[in-house]
Amino acid sequence: MRIASYNIRKAVGLDWRRDGGRILDVLAEIDADVVVLQEADKRFGDRAGVLQPSDLYARLGYRPVDLSTRAESHGWHGNLILYRDRSLVLTDATRIELPSLEPRGAVSARFGPNDLEVIGVHLALGRGMRMRQLEALGRHVTEADHPVLIAGDFNAWRHDAAIPRLLGGGARMILPGNSFHTTRPSAPLDRFVLKGGLQEASAHVHASDLAARASDHLPVVLDLDWPAGLRQPEPEMRP
Repeated sequence: MRIASYNIRKAVGLDWRRDGGRILDVLAEIDADVVVLQEADKRFGDRAGVLQPSDLYARLGYRPVDLSTRAESHGWHGNLILYRDRSLVLTDATRIELPSLEPRGAVSARFGPNDLEVIGVHLALGRGMRMRQLEALGRHVTEADHPVLIAGDFNAWRHDAAIPRLLGGGARMILPGNSFHTTRPSAPLDRFVLKGGLQEASAHVHASDLAARASDHLPVVLDLDWPAGLRQPEPEMRP
């Protein structure tokens, strides 16, 4: 099962053109089962989404998890989860309130048949506020009796051992590599945290030529290895 996380910068590339189709092309290269996006909505006005949901399904087979509170938005505070309903069943979805001085929040979706919870985050720039947000996330996942994967832009420039500690026992942080800035990747801002027995088979930064132009972040990708005892979804046939 493949999970990707991608801060798409409102689909504005390094050429300063807003091009949602280019973001879809990058997602096609990755071919993930679940995609967690940050900055999927414009910042001002009606906070309209920057992708075409019809294109997401027609081209890539993705359904958006609908947690928006504005008619034109894709996600909540720009956070959006996409999934392929040919292999996964959405069983629950919720918004997670986070303390913040700016519009921030997390989104959560649970999928069958393996009862995996995927949480998408875009955390604060300042470490103090980021720690408070992680404490709030920790309260959300601490009693979980199912596997949990947290993905997104953590805005942490280093490993920072406080992140898994604040997310509770058994949390493990996965750093695929430096994903920011695309012109000279030097910081692992985008990462994953696993809880509940999940194991990574591999993780990498998707550094294609197209991804290097489509946003100021490169996508990060995680392939999950399902240990014995965890229910595994039926794999979708890839061409």
